[in-house]
Amino acid sequence: MKRKPPGSVYLAGAGPGDPGLLTVRARELLASADVVIHDWLVSEGVLRLAPQAHKIDMGKHPLLRGRKRGALQDAINRELVRQARSGKRVVRLKGGDPLVFGRGSEEALFLRKHRIPFEFVPGVSAGYSVPEYAGIPVTDRRFASQVTFVTGHEDPSKPETSVDWKKLAALPGTLVSFMGVNSLPRITRLLTGYGMSPKTPVSVIEWGTLASQRTVQGPLSAIAGRVRRMKIQSPSLVVIGHVNQLRKKLAWFEKRPLFGKTVVVTRAGDQAGRLRVLLEERGARAVEFPAIKILPPADWKPLDRELPRLGSYDWIVFTSVNGVNHVFQRIAEKKFDARIFSGARIAVIGSATAQALAAQGLRADLMPHAFHSAELLEQFRRLRPKGKKILLLRTDIAPELLRSGLEKEGAAVSEVSVYRTRPDASAAAKLRSWLKSHCPDFITFTSASTVHAFFGAVKGVPLASSSKFVSIGPMTSEALRTRGKKIFREARVHTLAGLADCLAKPEPRAPKKIRKA
Repeated sequence: MKRKPPGSVYLAGAGPGDPGLLTVRARELLASADVVIHDWLVSEGVLRLAPQAHKIDMGKHPLLRGRKRGALQDAINRELVRQARSGKRVVRLKGGDPLVFGRGSEEALFLRKHRIPFEFVPGVSAGYSVPEYAGIPVTDRRFASQVTFVTGHEDPSKPETSVDWKKLAALPGTLVSFMGVNSLPRITRLLTGYGMSPKTPVSVIEWGTLASQRTVQGPLSAIAGRVRRMKIQSPSLVVIGHVNQLRKKLAWFEKRPLFGKTVVVTRAGDQAGRLRVLLEERGARAVEFPAIKILPPADWKPLDRELPRLGSYDWIVFTSVNGVNHVFQRIAEKKFDARIFSGARIAVIGSATAQALAAQGLRADLMPHAFHSAELLEQFRRLRPKGKKILLLRTDIAPELLRSGLEKEGAAVSEVSVYRTRPDASAAAKLRSWLKSHCPDFITFTSASTVHAFFGAVKGVPLASSSKFVSIGPMTSEALRTRGKKIFREARVHTLAGLADCLAKPEPRAPKKIRKA
């Protein structure tokens, strides 16, 4: 029997954590990977870029439990070979760059020994990117014309250190230590002992480039104590030198309006990404727990009957992007195109729905300025819909307000459910578990269905009183009120961007109390 040719292994840098800093090449490989073998440092956002791949976290893999460091690396090496020999396309994802203070070269040598093809894919190094996210340039012609990168965690099997701390203490410029937070008392003691000024500014940056980033500053003589009091842990980067003085004016990442805030996104899983990105751009840590999932209709026949006669209606109404997408999916499957709408006018709720329609080559004839059914009904009343044939294409759980209101105005209303909205049971268990140990600052809702599905999922799990509810618009807010929930904010513009903006708006300061004389 002919032996199956081995797959390839790509030793790729995942960058410092922010998925936006991943290289184009690494993104392409993740999108096509069969297997992703990653370190514990690789962020969830980066792993999300390989939805189809089987992921192996070597920090939690059963092969590694209870083993010593050398045995752990041996297990990783063997796993790479095993996966490649099965013909898989393997991405070995390592924090930062695979060859900067990592063991990428050792893994490559092991692969070469076993005749497995491999490729190095450079990554953005934490050595300069993490300080930049803290507002610290590692070089600046006023303070530092050179930078030295050093590891604070060497091979424990070596008889003595290969880092010459005496020479490093005398070097001008910036000193950046990877994996140095646990060795910080020793490092600061060595540097001051070899003559570096105890007043030298130092920054320690934990979880750099992520929403959980923390930065502690202090002089060389006191920084270890400050780090201990702040409970700064790995992964952290230590930056030593006068460039740290610039952070006061150049800090930007930690000054974004939602920095340090945890926001739960309850939108359907395949649609949550856009809101997550908008929140992350404003500094939040966005956590996706889809309360609902969007499914095709249980039966396409009602829509199939309507497709050939769409042009006979006076008005066709789309109330969501999901409705547009499902209808045009079916139009394509039935070998029709946008011409079947000829003769009908189209009304939509929401600018996103209008954009989805425009992507199909059609322009909405009517869109209310407020994106909800009550406002669309009011617009129709002004048009005097008596005797008009109107077709509603929407979810199976749509409220009756629009249909009943149009019928009261004398319109002949037909309705077809073009998709189903259901609670996402697979996410519910994870959500309940997560809420037991986490306290989100905000929980966002983008529809009435997300409200009902979310509170159905967390029934019996006490929510922190400090968690605040944020709504995209009036219908969603009404659903929250019916459940007795206080609304922290409602988006003025009923879009995802409007929701993110309303959340990022600073809270008004409480008026100062005037003391009576």
